Amino acid sequence: MQSIVVSNEILLERIEMQDAATIFTAIDQNRAHLGKWLPFVDYTKEVKDSEEFISSVIAHREETRNEIYTIWFKGDFAGIIGFHNTDRVNEKCELGYWLIEAMTGRGIITRSCQTLIELSFEMMRMNRISIRCAVQNTASANIASRLGFTLEGIERSGERHKDLFLDLKVFSLLKREFN
Repeated sequence: MQSIVVSNEILLERIEMQDAATIFTAIDQNRAHLGKWLPFVDYTKEVKDSEEFISSVIAHREETRNEIYTIWFKGDFAGIIGFHNTDRVNEKCELGYWLIEAMTGRGIITRSCQTLIELSFEMMRMNRISIRCAVQNTASANIASRLGFTLEGIERSGERHKDLFLDLKVFSLLKREFN
């Protein structure tokens, strides 16, 4: 699916190589905001790094069945959202996302997640979706809670970030729980 209309203000576009400069610029201009919770920010130092990420996503789409989308709000780049760790055999996937600081607090991620959750349960035939976030990342945890996800527990030292490991909250939503 190339484009997904979330609302008259929000559009998700399948990530493509031509998005590299836009994504890099957004990361570069939002380092403090994004770097607080996202380890890749420190390793994204030039457009080439964003190109390599996108190239990896594109090269492995068929194999992994992971889909990553750019988020556009009223025509402006807002962030990234998508599926990763997709497991077709066990019918589960993980949902990840980030927004530039200027786009936070508008319900963009919540509405985009709702749309992708529907897609995953109805079209991708998933049974389980998870969201993981740092224990201290209350904004992301609040999104999972608002969407009806259940907190399953804490993944201790689940993600390396700078020189330490962060504990992660693990949330899940099952198809039978989805309205």
